Amino acid sequence: MRPWYFSTFALLVSAAAQSIVDLYVAKESPTAQAGVLANIGPNGAKSSGAYPGVVIASPSNSDPDYLYTWTRDSSLVFKLLIDQYTTNGGFDASLRLLIDLFVAAEGHIQQVTNPSGTVLTGGLGEPKFMINETEFTGPWGRPQRDGPALRATAIITYANWLLANNNASYVSEKLWPIIQLDLDYVAGNWNSSTFDLWEEVRAFSFFTSAVQHRALREGVTLAKSLGKSTQASNYASQSDRVLCFLQSYWNSSLGYIVANPGVQRSNIDANTVLASIHTFDADAGCDAVTYQPCSDKALANLKVYVDSFRSVYLINSGILANQAVATGRYPEDVYQGGNPWYLTTFAVAEQLYDALIVWNKQGCFDVTDTSLAFFHTFDTSLSTGTYCTSSSTYTSITSAIQSFADAFIAVNANYTPVDGGLAEQYSRNNGTPVSAHDLTWSYASALTSFSARGGHTSASWGAKGLTVPGSCFIPVSVQFNVRATTVPGENIYLTGSVPELKNWDPSTAILMSSADYPIWSTTVKLPADHPIEYKYIRKDGSSVTWESDPNNAFTTVASGSQTLDDTWR
Repeated sequence: MRPWYFSTFALLVSAAAQSIVDLYVAKESPTAQAGVLANIGPNGAKSSGAYPGVVIASPSNSDPDYLYTWTRDSSLVFKLLIDQYTTNGGFDASLRLLIDLFVAAEGHIQQVTNPSGTVLTGGLGEPKFMINETEFTGPWGRPQRDGPALRATAIITYANWLLANNNASYVSEKLWPIIQLDLDYVAGNWNSSTFDLWEEVRAFSFFTSAVQHRALREGVTLAKSLGKSTQASNYASQSDRVLCFLQSYWNSSLGYIVANPGVQRSNIDANTVLASIHTFDADAGCDAVTYQPCSDKALANLKVYVDSFRSVYLINSGILANQAVATGRYPEDVYQGGNPWYLTTFAVAEQLYDALIVWNKQGCFDVTDTSLAFFHTFDTSLSTGTYCTSSSTYTSITSAIQSFADAFIAVNANYTPVDGGLAEQYSRNNGTPVSAHDLTWSYASALTSFSARGGHTSASWGAKGLTVPGSCFIPVSVQFNVRATTVPGENIYLTGSVPELKNWDPSTAILMSSADYPIWSTTVKLPADHPIEYKYIRKDGSSVTWESDPNNAFTTVASGSQTLDDTWR
């Protein structure tokens, strides 16, 4: 297929670049909107028999088969549509009907018993279902704990609008029971590991933790407005704990957000960029506690993420280090050949647009030691400090960042086929669309990035002014005891999911004492009120033997000390 508007990246630096992107946005917007709606049952042109309100991931039914409905994808898609209906002035009656159908569909899906359990025993963590709202029983990466949080956020957005428009009875009778189930699941399971949003690794996931935190904060406000004081108190308590945990994903020595701690790869991952844009709250400014898009941590992370793809894809060859490139899920990715994704490249642009929205609202931006490398992309002479609209630096830097953001849109435009269809990925070698065609999430990501480019924001979710409890930074003492018999020359070691437990690295695992053999012991200072996974390993020279699955798991106490007594598995 020939590219839609671009024949060469040289266009990105031409004087006409912005108008070309304007043209792409104008032409792709209705295509993307139609693409989203086509994949929603019952009347979507490509929904292939999906039940009313059910979102199919893609019409593709082979290599890969995406003819299912994912809670995560569906919730992100309907968050977009609910925002269009409630915030951006798009009071289209057909959208209102679809939203109500979505609510009804999700209320039914919540109750479907599935391989993860029943509605009250873990079933809400099931990631995908058949498009007729029945369970999917095949092997899969389960549970995935971001879905309930994202669904809660989408429906809470609708609930808040309905409350503001005098429809409290519908909220209380129809929406709250669905929302409460999801929020109760989040409150009870945020400190348990999960398969990440790419469905490949089981660990703690930054994206999941970030959207869980947001959902709980929104839940507090809604519960209070409905007079649900018990639930509001629980969600408030748990959201404080998640906020504390969120801080642990930032690695100051690496200068980026570790997407899935303990997973043996770089952990540079689009999950972190997607988390930033899906927890954006313009009222929170450039708050780093919630990793807002213009925060120094989020900007530093964005630079590391983008730069990690400069040498990975052939189509990025020859592009200067301060220009936009195609990005994917993570640099080590091999799925379907390990290609750039439309939605991840749109996400980079969206984070930059979100940052510009806040800076223009504030009239200033800050450059810190943490974000300095990001800003040096645009001016290597820039130093730390605050730059406001009265300075020429503010104008030049924000203009450069606007152009940089537009350039990521242009990268996707370069590989958008003439009909405007958006697949999941495009080839790392020649940019040809590959993998699932007409991916609903790809279309949705185009629309949210275009909306951000236009300066639109969603309703605030309460991120402004949040502070991390001081107790989060006070370590607690944990004694690990394991009963294990050994042979001469063999020793027992401990490793786990946090730096203090050596991040699952057997070469640096902690040697345990055999003074009370066959009990092996060690005491470690760990973060307070923090979910931890760990295992014991046997070492005999170069031979390493791990305990059997699953990982041991616990949450540290909020203060003081604790003891864990285990038996080798």
